[in-house]
Amino acid sequence: MTVRLLLAAILGGMLGYDRERAGKAAGLRTHMLVSLGAALFVLIPQQAGLSKADLSRVIQGIVAGVGFLGAGAIVKDSRGGEIQGLTTAAGIWLTAAIGIAAGLGREASAVLGAVLAVVILSALARISHRIEKLQPERRPDE
Repeated sequence: MTVRLLLAAILGGMLGYDRERAGKAAGLRTHMLVSLGAALFVLIPQQAGLSKADLSRVIQGIVAGVGFLGAGAIVKDSRGGEIQGLTTAAGIWLTAAIGIAAGLGREASAVLGAVLAVVILSALARISHRIEKLQPERRPDE
């Protein structure tokens, strides 16, 4: 149990560190707490001996609840009409999935998911910025 919770917090921290470094509101602590909370929510039914059907409903609740949390990170700029926070919202949602995997004892899946997420957030961000520089600037009314 301890290993699962620690793994969830550490892996969530890996994703949160990238967002923290980028100066986003949902950073290190938020991602660690989301991952840890998701792991704890799936550990409790397992320890209580609940059925797989009950555990499935718990996971559905986590996914929906974290979806609302992520939606709070998405904002639309009233001046330019630009939408911001989508990557942060997706990162929060993925962090919950990593926490669920860790809580279920699927350590390899949790670690692989976190590593892939870090690669996507860091390496692909550079590629994305280069592509944006090549595109002509769009006006909000387009």
